[in-house]
Amino acid sequence: MSKLHKPLTNKAGDIRTLTASDIALFRPAREVDPTLVAAYKAGTLRYRGQRGKQKTPTKAQVTLRLDPETLAFFKAKGPGWQTRINEVLGLFAHAAR
Repeated sequence: MSKLHKPLTNKAGDIRTLTASDIALFRPAREVDPTLVAAYKAGTLRYRGQRGKQKTPTKAQVTLRLDPETLAFFKAKGPGWQTRINEVLGLFAHAAR
């Protein structure tokens, strides 16, 4: 750091108010750490709150109308009722082949 410029922090680590001349000295991130910038562009690093690559769905989303009694039966068994309905339909389809 040049002797002409004051440090940005004091001994306690507090940051002082930045001036226009301080900001003029800043360099773009691509000059400071080009590998980090390249990783963000390549998608190997994500920004905070950014979702990652999504998996291809293995199941198809459908709308299905069921009798209230049938639905109540599967829901009464607790969480996972949709999975249990899928298993029962799969067993039926396998047996019907």
